[in-house]
Amino acid sequence: MAGDQPIVIKKVKKAGGHGHHGGAWKVAYADFVTAMMAFFLLMWLINTTTPEQKRGIADYFAPASVSPSTSGSGSILGGTSLGEDGVKGRGTSSVVERLSPRAQRKASVDKQETPEAAPASKSKDTASSDPLQDAMSRREEAAFRSAEISLRQALQDMPELAELSKHVLVDQTPEGLRIQLIDQEGRPMFEPGSAEPLDRTTTLLRAVAKVAVKLPNRISVAGHTDAAPAPTSGMSNWALSAARANAAREILEESGLAADRTYQVSGKAGSEPLFPDNPYMAGNRRISIVLLREAPVLPPDHKL
Repeated sequence: MAGDQPIVIKKVKKAGGHGHHGGAWKVAYADFVTAMMAFFLLMWLINTTTPEQKRGIADYFAPASVSPSTSGSGSILGGTSLGEDGVKGRGTSSVVERLSPRAQRKASVDKQETPEAAPASKSKDTASSDPLQDAMSRREEAAFRSAEISLRQALQDMPELAELSKHVLVDQTPEGLRIQLIDQEGRPMFEPGSAEPLDRTTTLLRAVAKVAVKLPNRISVAGHTDAAPAPTSGMSNWALSAARANAAREILEESGLAADRTYQVSGKAGSEPLFPDNPYMAGNRRISIVLLREAPVLPPDHKL
């Protein structure tokens, strides 16, 4: 038909707008932030390092530090082994040590020693390194440690001693194992101005005797007072400290310690305060019992 118009269908494609950029800007921004962080970190390091540290860093990266050769003498070890003997020696490090100022000073001092001094020193070293003496010294040291542990354990295990443990101080000195019975403020070990021990003192001395009888070492007992003048009892601090030390010795012997184990009983008055900064402190009043270090008894045919 002439009046019929053809139907035309138009398909319009819509544009996708701007689309997605895939987040490339985020990667660039992250790289920028990382670079800025590295930059500020570098600035901070430069500001905090000392000139010596900067020179060390510069020397580390300097081309002069790189060996120009690939031979054995130009390698990291410079042609030397890791040791003076075999594969584990120290190589050039020993040379550096020998040429150091400290080593040269030591060598010059050694040269100044007289020939007579060297044999004497050698004989002394030989005597001190005697295997039997060393073994007996180690045995004595172990015995002292065991005695200290035993005494501390007894103070913890026995209810009547647990409260008194604050009065006991145990340590090792060049003389031997020292056990000190110390006055506490308001809790003395003896009657004021008297050599009569209180019950707590007797209990502690009996505990010390149980430990001491297990060792062969002789003991020394010393009495100490504070720096205050002696009370009006007719006894000086010297006489009072000596009398208290002797009273402690009697309790030790009554508790099983043989009489021939006592080497010395002395009164020190206030001449050796436990607290030198406060010579009037109650803790300066004490009884000191030392298990003495004994020279080992060697066989008659033993030669040093």
